[in-house]
Amino acid sequence: MPDPLIDALERTLAARESAGLGRHRRTVASAAGPRAVVDGRELLAFASNDYLGLAGDPALADAAARAARRWGVGATASHLVCGHFEAHEALERELADWVRPCDGARAVTFSSGYLANLAIVSALAGRGTDVFADRLNHACLNDGALLARARLVRYAHRDPGALAARLRASKAPRKLIATDAVFSMDGDVAPLPELLALAEAHDARLVVDDAHGFGVLGGGRGTLAAFALASPRIVLMGTLGKAAGVAGAFVAAHPAVVETIVQTARPYLFTTAAPPMLAETLRASLARVRADGWRRERLARLVARFRAGAASLPWRLGASDTPIQPLIVGAPTAATRLSQALERRGILVPAIRPPTVPEGTSRLRVSLSAAHVGDDVDRLLAALAGVAREGP
Repeated sequence: MPDPLIDALERTLAARESAGLGRHRRTVASAAGPRAVVDGRELLAFASNDYLGLAGDPALADAAARAARRWGVGATASHLVCGHFEAHEALERELADWVRPCDGARAVTFSSGYLANLAIVSALAGRGTDVFADRLNHACLNDGALLARARLVRYAHRDPGALAARLRASKAPRKLIATDAVFSMDGDVAPLPELLALAEAHDARLVVDDAHGFGVLGGGRGTLAAFALASPRIVLMGTLGKAAGVAGAFVAAHPAVVETIVQTARPYLFTTAAPPMLAETLRASLARVRADGWRRERLARLVARFRAGAASLPWRLGASDTPIQPLIVGAPTAATRLSQALERRGILVPAIRPPTVPEGTSRLRVSLSAAHVGDDVDRLLAALAGVAREGP
């Protein structure tokens, strides 16, 4: 018998594909690095968030092997049952000391940044709370407000004036301002000093998602350090699977905020802890983040090299000085064709389309890593120039 639900799903999937919005998983058969064997073919990759080139570092692989022999491979339970190991505790202390969003800050770790942001917003907001969110925030900050049953109030991208107007109009007894620090698809940076000033003026918390700034900006401490900001009003989230090269995330904030998350946040209470072997590996990674300033220096040189070469290309280059370099193409199908043309030339750069980015701004998201070298960037620029000249 026909199944109406399956028929409807298949029609919807076919419509997405014809609109250039279909997504397809690629199978990678190589260790992390700038050269990836993807679906059986080696490609020069500008697709990952491995900004410092640590994900494939042999020393961290050795650290992971030692940690697995010491701790095993699973945490077996949630943190509040019997899954909180010495390795987790040590990592949290070291992270809090490294990022220091306020005096005496504590940190708590999660299996992913998505869970961490759900936990922050759902623990600190609720019915009667207004959550003010930049329009280009990562989806998990918005989903946190939905989980909390708070009112989500969105403001224009990187526009403190628009946020100020919405704060003045709010009658909510509790207010949270939520923003990406480095926006994941544009690479631009939030005006954090102005947002903190507004949080202070309107008695609000400032939730900062530093997924793409941690390890890269501020000498590796992140975007808050780049602005020399610290305040008990700040709740900082950072991920550990991007610049840190491993997996997971953390929240660092005033001890009362962190303890509230530990005691009440459903995404923390009701999930198995990440394996302690990963926490131990992350301690080794954090030591590299702290010590290897040369990685950030090389990354900055590669970003400058790409931007200088891309200035003459026909696609709009986003205003970003971070490793995220967006080339705005426009239509989803045009972005897909450009990505496919590069792949035929041996280069992997993903096409990013709605709903990840707004309609009309489909793009290639060029992601640079300290594991790249100058010749890699030159090869990408030459391929883009060739497509511009010859067509996809």
